[in-house]
Amino acid sequence: MAAMALTSESPLIRGTAVGLLTHARTVLAEAAATSDPGERFRLAHLSALRTAAAVSAQRGRPASTRRRLMSVWVLLERVAPEHAEWAAYFAAGAPIRAAVEAGAVSAVSPRAADDQLRAATEFLSLIEGSLGLLAA
Repeated sequence: MAAMALTSESPLIRGTAVGLLTHARTVLAEAAATSDPGERFRLAHLSALRTAAAVSAQRGRPASTRRRLMSVWVLLERVAPEHAEWAAYFAAGAPIRAAVEAGAVSAVSPRAADDQLRAATEFLSLIEGSLGLLAA
């Protein structure tokens, strides 16, 4: 399958793999640009969420899960078991992101924020490559 470049000219259709990955890349750039560790962690984690949602959009939800609400990380494990370690890693960061969103400014160290940013960057690149959707 030929790779499709993600550019500002790509169609941003909400819920499509391309749209979700483009949004993930935008949020990741915002994370990289901020000096606040909590905000960097939060944005990097949100980027990873969009990336995981892109996998689900591309592969589809299993019929047995269509009517139930579930974490994107649980869904990622079901539709892409090869990414189960990523799902576990980012699921472990969800309470930290929630704490930051609730105003716990000291919930994240600069090192943890940088680690989250690096992981989200690697995850996004991996998924773009596996789906044949390469960043331009």
